[in-house]
Amino acid sequence: MSKAIRIDRARRLRDEASTGHNRWHPDIPPVLEVAPGETVTFETRDAADGQIRRGMTVADLERLDPKVAHPLTGPVHVAGARPGDLLEVEFVDIVAEPYGWTRIRPGAGFLRAHFPRNFIAHWDIADGFATSEQVPGVRIPDGSFMGTSGVAPSHEQLVAWTAREADLVRRGGIAFPPDPQDAIPATEPVASSGLRTLPPRENCGNLDAKQLTRGSRLFLPVNVDGALFSTGDAHFAQGDSECCITAIEMGATCTVRFHLHAGRARDERIRFPRFSHPGYFAAPEWAAPRNFTATVGMPIRDDGTQECEDLTLAARNALLQMIDLLEHRGFSREQAYVICSVAVDLRVANAVDLPNVAVSALLPEDIFVA
Repeated sequence: MSKAIRIDRARRLRDEASTGHNRWHPDIPPVLEVAPGETVTFETRDAADGQIRRGMTVADLERLDPKVAHPLTGPVHVAGARPGDLLEVEFVDIVAEPYGWTRIRPGAGFLRAHFPRNFIAHWDIADGFATSEQVPGVRIPDGSFMGTSGVAPSHEQLVAWTAREADLVRRGGIAFPPDPQDAIPATEPVASSGLRTLPPRENCGNLDAKQLTRGSRLFLPVNVDGALFSTGDAHFAQGDSECCITAIEMGATCTVRFHLHAGRARDERIRFPRFSHPGYFAAPEWAAPRNFTATVGMPIRDDGTQECEDLTLAARNALLQMIDLLEHRGFSREQAYVICSVAVDLRVANAVDLPNVAVSALLPEDIFVA
């Protein structure tokens, strides 16, 4: 048996709020109810909620609603799910819409100090590949997956996660507190206390794991009755890191099947999401990838200062070297950053050879076309 949540792709989520939400909160009512074993088809909007369209320029990006992110379709109530259970979400199919986009946003992204200006690439998606006039000579293969999938937090988790993120901000870290601006639902208490969808948490959410393609299974600890599962933020392709803060963002149609494991999260003390795939998550030549060039980063600062066990610094250095490599091949710095975000994979080469832990950045050479 199959059920579906349909959307009007010509309308923003705020104009069709009955189909979804963009905050995490246990009081968001479900859109429909399903039984374990049933399949559900979710029609989803892109991460900017339809604000970015073909033909838009860099100047147009300045007019976007600033706090709109991840319009999710759902939630779905899974009959019989109880706190302590483990919800298994089988991704049966993910079908891409024909248009996608990638942007660089000032003040955001892994290398934000190096990229202070807006940039936008529009992608045409057809025949299993994405191409863009803004990044010529590149053809990115289909690696469609849902960037954001998750279940509702409990009221206790809502309070605890809000507090720990506020504590992080007080200690100088980066987190985004609850904010009613652009919140959906716009009603209370969700608007003022709902968690922003930007980071992943124990309920999964914005994990952006590119291995969650068709056939993958996502395992989520259930926190509330019915689990309240939602998904959205589909990506046509992404490198491991999504370094410029966006992948090839798109709308999609995602079909999942739910399975329920009673008490397993409680009994096995499963706190965080897990996922698996019974075969290759992508064609082997792209999953490996075949025919690649890699740069290597270590925790050494530009002025020669040696750091120890700093994988973040090593990853930055690997990416900056990859951007230099792509610039030497004729791409602009912004084009190179986009290529890294949608196609380059960061790998931890070692985490034990102190002081120089190492991260490699793998560039699949087969994305380049004559």
